[in-house]
Amino acid sequence: MTQQTDLREAFEVQAGNNDRLDSPFTARILRLLATHLAPGTPLTDRMYDWGGNTGAFGQSVPLRLLAGLHALVLTKQCPELVAVYPPNAAPDDTTLWAAIDCAMTAHPDVLDHWLNNPPQTNEVRRAAVMIAAGHYLAARYNLPIEMLELGASGGLNLMWDHFALMIPGARLGPDDAPVVLMPDWRGDTPTGVPPHITARRGVDLIPLDAHDPEDALRLQSYLWADQPERLTRTRAALSVFDAVVDQGDAAEWLETHLAGNRTDHLTLIYHTIAWQYFPVATQTRCLSAIRSAGQRGPIAHLSMEADAVQGQGAAIILTLWPEGEKLTLGRVDFHGRWVDWTAP
Repeated sequence: MTQQTDLREAFEVQAGNNDRLDSPFTARILRLLATHLAPGTPLTDRMYDWGGNTGAFGQSVPLRLLAGLHALVLTKQCPELVAVYPPNAAPDDTTLWAAIDCAMTAHPDVLDHWLNNPPQTNEVRRAAVMIAAGHYLAARYNLPIEMLELGASGGLNLMWDHFALMIPGARLGPDDAPVVLMPDWRGDTPTGVPPHITARRGVDLIPLDAHDPEDALRLQSYLWADQPERLTRTRAALSVFDAVVDQGDAAEWLETHLAGNRTDHLTLIYHTIAWQYFPVATQTRCLSAIRSAGQRGPIAHLSMEADAVQGQGAAIILTLWPEGEKLTLGRVDFHGRWVDWTAP
């Protein structure tokens, strides 16, 4: 397969993914790029010369470019693009491509900058699982909770205890929560008691500072322009953000932070659609650190990650130490639109 064919296929496949995730407008953009994008400029040559897997399970080049285009809209740097993006009515393909082409011609440096980093979608709706699991763990252990998030991006989901989960028959979370999550909830109604969070911290290879305007823009740019409710939730989460995300390797960071884990607290370690990006050596060290720490004090390891079940979201797995007990809590849509909850 040539590099040109490989890149075009990456845009086509990502377009299908966006369609399935209810973003038809961005799927159109990705298909137009698959059709019209051609080498011949420094920006397009960089993408065609990328090397390796440019798709969703590799370097996600299509989503990097899509985020750059959205950033030009959010900052109003490209009026031609703003005019064809939501909330404006979607134009025909010829007009839409002309605006995209104009953006790439007029703002190549901005788009090139957005190509530098992989997507770091801090999808706030995933916090629905954290809220339900947090109540379950608080009831089971009756201990305050210290949280550690791996691959935290900007750390917005470290604030899940400030959000509320509303589903038929239950509301979990503060009455005055700035973010109220209402996924399509299938299965049992979650039970438990409100958790008491005493510490929260995250790690990421390229952390984003939610208080920094440029990083806040980056967090918003990864969201899709025809899903304004995601932007609203993210901005609401930014308004209450109060956590630290360190820069570093997840394994080394976790080993350090678990070295003195406490017996009078439950340490909750979690990651959401991040594990696949860790090298195998990093995954192995993380699991070893969790097992070792679990012999000193109670540990809960919550994983929301893709598995071999294709097209059915991510598996929700909770492993409890020192027992090593593994519980399947259900499945969740990658963007948190629905949750199949099967917790005991």
